[in-house]
Amino acid sequence: MRIGALISGGKDSLYAAWRMIQTGHEISCFITIQSRNPESYMFHTPNIGLTRLQAEAAGIPLVVQETDGLEEKELYDLTVAIQRGARAYGLEGIVTGAIQSVYQASRIERICHLENLWCFSPLWLCDQEQYLSSLITDGFEVIIAGVFAEPLDETWLGIPLDLSFLERMKEISKKYHVSLAGEGGEYESFVCNAPFFKKRITIMDAETWFLHGAGGYVITQTELV
Repeated sequence: MRIGALISGGKDSLYAAWRMIQTGHEISCFITIQSRNPESYMFHTPNIGLTRLQAEAAGIPLVVQETDGLEEKELYDLTVAIQRGARAYGLEGIVTGAIQSVYQASRIERICHLENLWCFSPLWLCDQEQYLSSLITDGFEVIIAGVFAEPLDETWLGIPLDLSFLERMKEISKKYHVSLAGEGGEYESFVCNAPFFKKRITIMDAETWFLHGAGGYVITQTELV
């Protein structure tokens, strides 16, 4: 089946695309919604402009749709993006990285239904520890691009999502009852490499900020190798 992958640059959306590839489907295009509102209800925003590099690294066409990121109104822009992808690449379905967010998943499913497209969310209600372990062992290279919950602080910004990260997050999850995979918005990520990438994104320079318990890792210079 020809699939369009909704990608944000983070681990969940790109791992979901990988799962579809593993089951024999073709990722015909990536679709990115670039929100002007960092507080978007639907869309990830840290380093969102760098999905173009991920598309180039994977050798997959990218459809970009801008939005003002206003609640519910941003769904119109998502619909337009999916329609554009479907027309240009003959899509039969859409894949999302949704894990627990009924708000996001239900709205994407509704759009797909109206557009006569299949909707796949292969990570839905997954075992989060098992998922993160698979992410690591499958060869994904992921860094932490944002932190938004205690006790995560500026020292977590830019670190790799590896086995050490997973062990630390397991302890934090037990103590603070936060989502291992960051599904509650505790942290955001950026994928530098994936099993289906033909090139790897090397981060040459970045800026960090941390204020009032939240922080970001803004990637400013990269290289494809």
